[in-house]
Amino acid sequence: MIKIENLCRDWNEFQIDHVNLDIKTGEYFVILGPSGSGKTLLLELIAGIWQVDSGDIYMDGENVTWTPLEKRGVGFVYQNYMLFPHKTVFENIAFGLNMRKVDKKEVKERVDNMMKLLSIDHLAHRLPRTLSGGEQQRTALARALIINPRVLLMDEPLSALDRKTRDGLTHEMKELHQKFNITMIHVTHNFDEALSLADRIAIMKEGKISQVGDTTEIFRHPKDKFVADFVGVENIIKGVASKYREKLTVIDTENISIYTTEQIVGPVHVTVRPEDIILSNKKVETSARNVFEGKITEISDNGAIIKLTIDVGEPIIVFLTRQSFIDMELNIGSHVWTYFKATAVHAF
Repeated sequence: MIKIENLCRDWNEFQIDHVNLDIKTGEYFVILGPSGSGKTLLLELIAGIWQVDSGDIYMDGENVTWTPLEKRGVGFVYQNYMLFPHKTVFENIAFGLNMRKVDKKEVKERVDNMMKLLSIDHLAHRLPRTLSGGEQQRTALARALIINPRVLLMDEPLSALDRKTRDGLTHEMKELHQKFNITMIHVTHNFDEALSLADRIAIMKEGKISQVGDTTEIFRHPKDKFVADFVGVENIIKGVASKYREKLTVIDTENISIYTTEQIVGPVHVTVRPEDIILSNKKVETSARNVFEGKITEISDNGAIIKLTIDVGEPIIVFLTRQSFIDMELNIGSHVWTYFKATAVHAF
């Protein structure tokens, strides 16, 4: 649906640098990255707000690189909503249709239906300054969707909302995506939004795309240390990998040896997710290739989940349910055994 090839733009103080993306028709695609990584600028290049220095943008097979914004068929929802302050909710939503000279009767019918769909029909005659953040966001979404865009671009659409409102709108955006079957590109720095909404995710850093994949690929198999750090991988350990027997690779960290099924040689980082590590008070028979005895050095109470830091020669993080933690009678200084399979270890 949207194909971006070697897209470049230099603003002197910042660059979008050879970005390549292939976004499928009807996909909910999230661009995830820290502040200042270029997410909004990339979105604006796709929209046509900025002209590119080089590269191409295709929509439905059509090269739109030099097509004006108003002819690209995109809807855009900014972080601050950018509603017209002097226009009512109805007038804001109707704006795009009026610009296209749609018949007044059809405008009213379509706007009424859109307001009902987003549960803001009771706000039709209100001005934006009288609306809550969630109501403004729904109005902005309605204004963007009313023109039946072929792609909806959203720049941090939920970041200004409180947690309860954000959670509710996240659910509504899922439903809107399904109902309209529209291609959506959503920019955010929020992991929860990405996990809840995305079919696929692109991680962005300093104007470049670091990795593209579904949520499992991104969060369980990060491509490099930046991605691993950014998506909150708890256990990142540096070592040197060498081939081993039985289709295994051994990573020597100088303090311990970790086994993985991934085939890699040389200096690496390894990750293993805390939920993939099994904890026991005593050594037990297991098929897991990675077995380490260690001592608990830190305990963090996160509600239903207890986060433990265990020194096994390298510090590793393990998650336990509160009940398991209570049953095992663990404290700082407790000696425990950790187990995880070679298939649970990702190396890059």
